Amino acid sequence: MLQAFTASLLLITISELGDKTFFIAVILSMRYNHRIVFSSVFAALALMTVLSVLLGQVMSLLPKAYTHYGAIALFLIFGVKLIIDAIRMSPTATEEVVKEAEEAVAEQDHQIALPIFGKILARYPQMGIWVQAFIMTFLAEWGDRTQISTIALAAANDPVFVTLGAILGHGICTVIAVIGGRLVAGRISERVITGVGGVLFLIFGITAYFNPQ
Repeated sequence: MLQAFTASLLLITISELGDKTFFIAVILSMRYNHRIVFSSVFAALALMTVLSVLLGQVMSLLPKAYTHYGAIALFLIFGVKLIIDAIRMSPTATEEVVKEAEEAVAEQDHQIALPIFGKILARYPQMGIWVQAFIMTFLAEWGDRTQISTIALAAANDPVFVTLGAILGHGICTVIAVIGGRLVAGRISERVITGVGGVLFLIFGITAYFNPQ
């Protein structure tokens, strides 16, 4: 149980720092109320975590050996891939991720004005900001490595502790992004974060191999 909590907490925290959703939260917090941005981004990430854990539980219906060794293989493959990606990354990798986040915010600024939301958002602008941040974060997180790792962890470990660890990790990253994002963003190295994430994936894959459920 403690292993599941620690694994999900560390993997999510390290993987989310410098991720696209992290910079989306940073950009939005510079423009809007911190509490609104935090509650919206955190809600989207928490919902994604719950959905990922549920998907992991569906996978856990398979024979235990399949889910256990499947999770190990996934961690090892992800770990190797992330380390290779880190080695190949250009020095401007962080700037590229920031640019993607800025483009996502700009695109959502346009889409949020769709007629279905128009009247509501015109009357309740704070709700518009909340919806905008929620949608952007949820869509950016779908299919992300943190979602995949959460599914894998939930398939082979206690779902409650995986959920608690992942949500806490998302909460920590969201607080950093919203409160200190402007200061932290310029000091984050996408290459270093990706490399550390890869090493963590390898460590947990190896640990899971030598500690069968």
